[in-house]
Amino acid sequence: MSTSIDGLPPLRDVIERHGLQAKKALGQNFLLDLNLTGKVARAAGDLTGVTVIEVGPGPGGLTRALLMHGAKKVIAIERDERCLAALAEVSDHYPGRLEVVSGDALKTDFASLAAGEPVKIVANLPYNIGTELLVRWLTVETWPPFYQSLTLMFQREVAERIVAKPTSSAFGRLGVLAGWRTDARIAFDVPPQAFTPPPKVTSSVIHLEPRREPLAADVKVLGRVTEAAFGQRRKMLRQSLKSMGGEKLLQAVGIDPTRRAETLSVEEFVALAKAV
Repeated sequence: MSTSIDGLPPLRDVIERHGLQAKKALGQNFLLDLNLTGKVARAAGDLTGVTVIEVGPGPGGLTRALLMHGAKKVIAIERDERCLAALAEVSDHYPGRLEVVSGDALKTDFASLAAGEPVKIVANLPYNIGTELLVRWLTVETWPPFYQSLTLMFQREVAERIVAKPTSSAFGRLGVLAGWRTDARIAFDVPPQAFTPPPKVTSSVIHLEPRREPLAADVKVLGRVTEAAFGQRRKMLRQSLKSMGGEKLLQAVGIDPTRRAETLSVEEFVALAKAV
């Protein structure tokens, strides 16, 4: 049996041996190139002494890269039980450094997973839950949050929405939340052929670092304001924000009621949330 750069069998062999064909229903696209998974791990910065939380490890390509690049420990959350045997082999190769949690990431209390340890979240997120998880991580009540950074893979189009700035067509709720609480940037793109099966679109790895002191705002109210404003993005704000006070609310914070949501800055959204 051939081995890879980390002394474990090549991922293609692992997938074949364990019958791990990617399931569309689980949003799975496996990244098999260990040079690429290594690049993702490096994008997360220095992992020494850090507990890394990974969502959707699949056959363990990125998991192996994170351990190889010095993560003190990886906690991997996987709901596809077919992958557990393959991950157990990785765990045996790195004794005491990989903890696999069998379960649904959407039902996981991430903050309690590595209580008190320095944490980074690094993941090739399943396509169907990626955005929802990011919004949850951006809107945690306690700030600074339990994690030092987020290094995540998304479809390129979603990544562009996360880093978008006001007035761009990609600017929306994700751009407001990410821009309000983090410094977000696209680290690099990953072509479709790097995955098995290849998705129809290019993916991007995005790196987000929490701002120590973002502008003060009630996170739930800000979420409601952005949802209402961008829910009818073609309409003027006096119309889309009607349920929250419309014209009166906008005038109270000195915003022209005829403007549209994508022209507002993060600061203006925060001012609206405060006024609500």
